[in-house]
Amino acid sequence: MDLGLNGKKAIVCASSRGLGRGCAEALAEAGCDIVLNGRNEAVLEETRTALTEKYGVSVVSVPADVSTPEGQQALLSACPEPDILVNNNGGPPRRDYTELDRKSLLEGAVQNFVTPIELIQAVTPAMKARGFGRIVNITSLSVKMPIEGLDLSSGARAGLTAFLAGVCRQLAPSGITINNLLPGKMDTDRLKGGFDRAAQQTGTSLEEIRAQQAAEIPAQRFGNAAEFGQACAFLCSRHAGYITGQNILMDGGLYPAAF
Repeated sequence: MDLGLNGKKAIVCASSRGLGRGCAEALAEAGCDIVLNGRNEAVLEETRTALTEKYGVSVVSVPADVSTPEGQQALLSACPEPDILVNNNGGPPRRDYTELDRKSLLEGAVQNFVTPIELIQAVTPAMKARGFGRIVNITSLSVKMPIEGLDLSSGARAGLTAFLAGVCRQLAPSGITINNLLPGKMDTDRLKGGFDRAAQQTGTSLEEIRAQQAAEIPAQRFGNAAEFGQACAFLCSRHAGYITGQNILMDGGLYPAAF
């Protein structure tokens, strides 16, 4: 399927690895010029080289913390008027709510609530002028169901979801869509870190932990960055102009609900 994205410009935040990289790869495959972002310059450069060689599109890397004003400015300097914005950022570390102080609460809110809103504010004027824009926010399954220890991340991402529910309808007449992708258990470094902790706490082997957790998912497996990225690319495509304000679960059926 031709997604109609050839020559479009995309900023993909936190895209040197994991789900962000999956989104960047899928958009590059569709013909987009990409602005990558990450904190590890070596990993970022590796990703930039791989995408450039494989897809032949322009790929610019911006090493920066997207949560900071300086990091956001660096991204926007590299691509002042993107057609596509994929908001992504690391979440606060797993921690019981009783262990959260004011500083960590505010940091979590900035990471997963304030930052994507600031970027949306920055990119939508040019999108409105062109009559086209696609914004995809990578949030989490935890927006819909609690995950132990991720209360801060869940709260910030749920707040973003509620905030943008009205904003997306303001922007819809201008040809701009805003949608959220909610990953469940995806085979990423963050998930593997959780396996390590569980293995240490229980004395169970990593292989057993993986098997136990995969068995809880109706699809009987973990998701991967490539299929996640393809879903993101579709939401950014010309075919998805009538889809906005949606929360799309990618969890293999783990969330048990009809609606």
